Amino acid sequence: MRCWAISDLHLGYKANREALDRMDAYPQDWLILGGDLGETPDQLKYCIESLANKFAQILWVPGNHELYTTSKDPCQLVGERRYLHLVELCRTYGVTTPEDPFPVWPGEGPSTVLVPAFLLYDYSFCPPAMKPKEAKAWARESGVWASDERFIHPEPYPSIEAWCASRIETTQARLDTEIPKDHQVVFINHYPLRQDLVRLFKIPRFSIWCGTKATEQWHETYPISTAVYGHLHMRATDWRGTTRFEEVALGYPRHWLKEKSINDYLRLILPHPPLPDPVPTDPIWHR
Repeated sequence: MRCWAISDLHLGYKANREALDRMDAYPQDWLILGGDLGETPDQLKYCIESLANKFAQILWVPGNHELYTTSKDPCQLVGERRYLHLVELCRTYGVTTPEDPFPVWPGEGPSTVLVPAFLLYDYSFCPPAMKPKEAKAWARESGVWASDERFIHPEPYPSIEAWCASRIETTQARLDTEIPKDHQVVFINHYPLRQDLVRLFKIPRFSIWCGTKATEQWHETYPISTAVYGHLHMRATDWRGTTRFEEVALGYPRHWLKEKSINDYLRLILPHPPLPDPVPTDPIWHR
């Protein structure tokens, strides 16, 4: 029994949908879906219906693209109402979401809790002391702007950063109270927990839409053995101390090889691999 992870399937692209349709089944295994599966509830439904019978259990967290509300989408829900609508859609198929009890891994290895989380970002992955408005101006100076600013509406929160702060508070409270003693954690979030994992060499200032500094030390505060994320489309394995960080994005069609299948891009999360000796200080790229 194994647990795999992948994110950023971006099923608005025909090539990605066709690759998903050809994906093999792993009927005894679990699958983590790390967000940005599509941009509409219909695309999320398509993904889950394609995979529900291929895995024993699926866990899902939203990315930024699932939160987009565009004029072409039949679903015009925005903000938190949109997110909760997606949660209910997932629950219809038995998929575990950030609003559900944390499942305990039933397979081999140390006792481990899987924690799907929804944290967002607050524009703090930028030079020190910048406020969100200044950070966005700093990003725009380099010609970088995110579609999030047009298509994500944070209602009922006054801003994305306020919504992010609320999600951080809620998640921390659950981590403090719902992790059994002597259990490890596989933490699942669409965004990386640390700014130093954001390596966008061509668009470095896009970092402000990639997470929050509030989570920088969570891998030391909580018993996180592995942190799973996507968003960057820069597949890599990193180690910080004894914590393994796995960026598992498939990405847009230009980010993966068509002669391969999606199966080739699944990342093994559980059972845990042994801790390397010595622990790598550089990323292990999965290009």
